[in-house]
Amino acid sequence: MTKSSKINIFNQNNLDNCNAWPFQEARRLIERIKKLPEDKTIIFETGYGPSGLPHIGTFCEVFRTNLVRKAFTLITNRPSKLICFSDDMDGLRKVPTNVPNQETMSKFIGQPLTQVPDPFDTHNSFGEHNNSRLRSFLDSFDFEYEFLSATECYKSGTFDKTLLKVLEKYDEIKNTVMPTLGEERRKTYSPFLPICKNTGKVLEVSIIETDQKNGTVSYLDPINQEKITVPVTGGSCKLQWKCDWAMRWSALGVDYEMAGKDLIDSVTLSSKINRKIDSIPPEGFNYELFLDENGEKISKSKGNGLTIEEWLKYGPQESLSYFMYGNPKRAKKLYFDVIPKSVDEYIKHLQSFGNQVDEDRINNPILYVHNAEPQKIPNNESPLTFSLLLNLASVCHAEGPEILWGYIDKYAPGISHSNNKFLEKLVSFAVIYYNDMIKPNKAYRSPNEKEQNALMQLIEGLKTLSEDSLSDEIQKLVFLIGKENEYENLRDWFKSLYEILLGQSDGPRMGSFISLYGIAETVDLIQNAINGELK
Repeated sequence: MTKSSKINIFNQNNLDNCNAWPFQEARRLIERIKKLPEDKTIIFETGYGPSGLPHIGTFCEVFRTNLVRKAFTLITNRPSKLICFSDDMDGLRKVPTNVPNQETMSKFIGQPLTQVPDPFDTHNSFGEHNNSRLRSFLDSFDFEYEFLSATECYKSGTFDKTLLKVLEKYDEIKNTVMPTLGEERRKTYSPFLPICKNTGKVLEVSIIETDQKNGTVSYLDPINQEKITVPVTGGSCKLQWKCDWAMRWSALGVDYEMAGKDLIDSVTLSSKINRKIDSIPPEGFNYELFLDENGEKISKSKGNGLTIEEWLKYGPQESLSYFMYGNPKRAKKLYFDVIPKSVDEYIKHLQSFGNQVDEDRINNPILYVHNAEPQKIPNNESPLTFSLLLNLASVCHAEGPEILWGYIDKYAPGISHSNNKFLEKLVSFAVIYYNDMIKPNKAYRSPNEKEQNALMQLIEGLKTLSEDSLSDEIQKLVFLIGKENEYENLRDWFKSLYEILLGQSDGPRMGSFISLYGIAETVDLIQNAINGELK
């Protein structure tokens, strides 16, 4: 992709007519900044709570916000910055189920995440461990961002001026929040949460006195009922999270932040608090949630859904970005089965991109998978789908990539490890995915009498074809045999082939698979299935 291609794709006419959702979001933001000084750097923010290991939803929010920022910059040419903020001063509420040394961690319930020991023994705290893990993933995708820690911002004084503003508006903010709380919670609610000097815990206690002149709040010690007075600045207190969110928007000058659909009420309340301290809430939108295979919301503490590491074990980075790019306002199930589908859809759009004119390329997901940087879009494409490679691995019982390459060399002469790195990655991923996800669940079944007859007919038909027959020709033969054997729904015929020959309920386009695997090899495979020799 040349530099001139980049200029052509992002010319004014294409930008004006682009319907991709990042551009739609950027145009909404433009309405907001009309009221702001022209030299203000526009701030995009994503928030993250390191109470558990980072999951894909955390990565997704950064990825999506980054795309809106890219689109905004292309349209306006204004300076902007993406802040990735970690709420690592929050108190640990419960020990996640997917970390080691849980008994040790349980002793630190209530303490800020940056004071809880790292159960993996790699960092100074659990908060720092999770921050580091998230940053390593963001860096691997070449995101441009500034990482901020709540602990550092509170303790360094970055938030002091705005915290004093919250103290000044204490009663107004409290009265705004109280109607949203249950009866019990109202009894102790305060925007400020003191950090206990004795236990180190984040305290949810009633504030019995506020002193705006000295910038302090007072409370009764939960153990001895002694009156304790602490400053609201310098990290001696933190804010309840909805108030914290509003304070952060003001202190950092945030102009855009998106959030999950489950936080709609929180966004509304935080926006009201933000106005109380004389700020303008940021633009943004509420995206639909990621769900696990059971349709439940994914959770850091539960560890359901997929981690970023798990996805990248079985599929390339591009496939993860592609999955994240899709319509943010549609809920998506996030589990292992979506990886092959995302890989193949990525390949399909990549192939289309190479044949499109710039007016169409600007709406192609591939452009945004590669960070709206056309020069980074690879020219090499895979001649094989990931699903096809998985099924080849399944039939070959592939323990290593070299087995698959033997078939690929025959199917696509000239393709090699050295001249198609993407295909090389796909082959390795296919072997790993097959051995971990498919092999343990394979269950061949024997053909019934009708299926045996159809399979024998398929053998005879394949023997009439040459080894270099095209996949379309082979596919027509498979279709014809299904019809001749009176399969009213041909999907039942193909499902039988998958179950009998592959040991699974779904599979590839048979013409493509047979062309890759080889006609003679397929004949032997079918004969083995008839003889009951597939295990």
